[in-house]
Amino acid sequence: MRSRNAYNSWSNKTMIWARNAISVIQIDLAFLTLALLSSTEVECGRDGYTKLLDFQAINCRKHSAVLTDFGGKGDGKTSNTKAFQSAISQLSQLAPDGGAQLIVPPGQWLTGSFNLTSHFTLYIHKEAIILASQDESEWPVISPLPSYGRGTDAPGGRFISLIFGTNLTDVVITGGNGTIDGQDSCSNIRIEDCYIVSGDDCIAVKSGWDEYGISFGVPTQHLIIRRLTCISPDSAVIALGSEMSGGIQDVRAEDITGISSQSGVRIKTAVGRGAYVKDIYVKGMKLYTMKYVFWMTGNYGSHPDNGFNPQAFPVIQNINYRDITAQNVSMPADLEGIQDHPFTGICISNASINLSANPKKVLWNCSNIAGVSSKVSPQPCNLLPNKEPMSCGFPADTLPIDNVMLKNCSGSGTYI
Repeated sequence: MRSRNAYNSWSNKTMIWARNAISVIQIDLAFLTLALLSSTEVECGRDGYTKLLDFQAINCRKHSAVLTDFGGKGDGKTSNTKAFQSAISQLSQLAPDGGAQLIVPPGQWLTGSFNLTSHFTLYIHKEAIILASQDESEWPVISPLPSYGRGTDAPGGRFISLIFGTNLTDVVITGGNGTIDGQDSCSNIRIEDCYIVSGDDCIAVKSGWDEYGISFGVPTQHLIIRRLTCISPDSAVIALGSEMSGGIQDVRAEDITGISSQSGVRIKTAVGRGAYVKDIYVKGMKLYTMKYVFWMTGNYGSHPDNGFNPQAFPVIQNINYRDITAQNVSMPADLEGIQDHPFTGICISNASINLSANPKKVLWNCSNIAGVSSKVSPQPCNLLPNKEPMSCGFPADTLPIDNVMLKNCSGSGTYI
């Protein structure tokens, strides 16, 4: 999953990730749990915390420390790279003894890249801002993601991410606020109670790019998205792809609100991507002032190099939308599959779409797709014939991530 937007704002957040590989927080092929959660106010003195903080996480830690214990200065000018690195290096030694958490107190904390560690919690106070250093020497160049083969904007390596880690287990990021970008190739994820304002897709689900993603072969799967509100004027509320060459499967989205956004749930792919986007389920979506409600694109995006396989056709199948309401919409659907490799098993039921004052002349643009519809207004294209009565599918089973319960944790500035 990835979000390339310039600005994301999340509030009342609950996110749980497992076996995650992410870019700004780069956890490759790891079992990672990440929670961005609201927490209680903490009283702070000049020298640190005077009261315990309380928050929820998957695992609590036995030991606690504050960044200032390691020489950190939150003045927005002093580099804290060494402070972060020293803190996490020392706290990593406590992993066998119940783990540790590092508290980032109020302030502006200028830093270069630092690595996370296993059995670790990074707590960011709601009045704390982590600022990326403008000193290029604090950003070493590392190899491209193996599932991408090169940078998405230019060939070669990539600057290391602000917060980095590989092969980690049991990592929590929490606090009063947060912005997280760039999650790819994830399994067993739960995203709940998010409010996102974005310059790009609010939630983008990805899994690798062309031959590199095919070779790497790690899908994004078993993803739950609930109670999401998104404002994204130029992009989608939820996007699947276009980099999806490891596969995307079993995405369950419900109780979704989109406001002044380009589209609801969008599928993006292209020849050369290979793999699949299948078993996608969306229900209970409310949209206001949209360009599209349904949008699928089979000729999206560029390629990392000329080594992609022109015979690697993506499989798009079993895509389900139900219980949709939309107001002030320019065009209900733009659904374009791939010639001779149509997108199949598309199902839309119980969808009521009210058009804008100046809608597009063609309301449903459909090509190289196959599916059915039921109780949809305005009437869909001929490639989605009406089938009455019928409701599109949504799984009744429970994913393992839904059984993960958050614990009530606390911490203070008492180091070790």
